[in-house]
Amino acid sequence: MNTVIIRFLILAFSIYLVGKLTNLFHIDNFATAILAAILLAAVNAIVRPVMIFLTLPITFLTLGIFLLFINGFCLLLVSKLVPQFQVKGCFTAALASILISIVNMLLEIWII
Repeated sequence: MNTVIIRFLILAFSIYLVGKLTNLFHIDNFATAILAAILLAAVNAIVRPVMIFLTLPITFLTLGIFLLFINGFCLLLVSKLVPQFQVKGCFTAALASILISIVNMLLEIWII
């Protein structure tokens, strides 16, 4: 149970850090980042698999590159649900999701 909480906090910190260091999206505070991390985990668990299944031919034709846009769409969906978390567009969301994933991975390697 503690590992799950630590992973949520790492994801929240990754979202907050990328938001503050880049102009890809705007996030107000760390509490908003925690809410965004919880919703992003829920969207990734529920919506993302359905989207991957429905767009499987496109993903296959683009050799998996379309998955970046699915990740960006999930981040964009979370930004619509959290008012203090604003992503500027689909391409920006895709780039932000890449950076959040990289920062999240590095922090998990370093902390866990």
